[in-house]
Amino acid sequence: MANEKQFPMTAAGKQKLEDELDFLKTIKRKEVVERIKIARDFGDLSENAEYDSAKEDQAFVEGRISTLESMIRNAVIINENESNKDIVRLGTTVTFIEVPNGDKESYTIVGSAEADPLEGRISNDSPIAKSMIGRTIGENVKVLTPGGEMEIKILSIT
Repeated sequence: MANEKQFPMTAAGKQKLEDELDFLKTIKRKEVVERIKIARDFGDLSENAEYDSAKEDQAFVEGRISTLESMIRNAVIINENESNKDIVRLGTTVTFIEVPNGDKESYTIVGSAEADPLEGRISNDSPIAKSMIGRTIGENVKVLTPGGEMEIKILSIT
């Protein structure tokens, strides 16, 4: 479909999604089907908690499979090795400091499918990434966050 959302991601991020999809289709789906089969043998399905739980798991697995297939189908691979490291863009790692006296922080800007702030990977849809994209080293950038406005200075781009 022409109107489907695109998902920018690294090649490694796409591979991770493909691995998860493979696991869900080949292992997890079979486990859930087996749980449903066993739960049916317990008798009356109207009061069967095991059956209800297995059906909920099945719905989650099938929903996740559908989501992953869409994300993989609409993946746009980020070229992390592009030589222009003068401008903040998808795939770059940005080191910055909160002005006037914050701590130094570094994040890699990735698509929402790969975002994991605890691993130093923030979504290009996040307020801080949106504010930094297109900026250069040395620039001060105002960031509108849910907690209010803050100012950061870009120290390096790799």
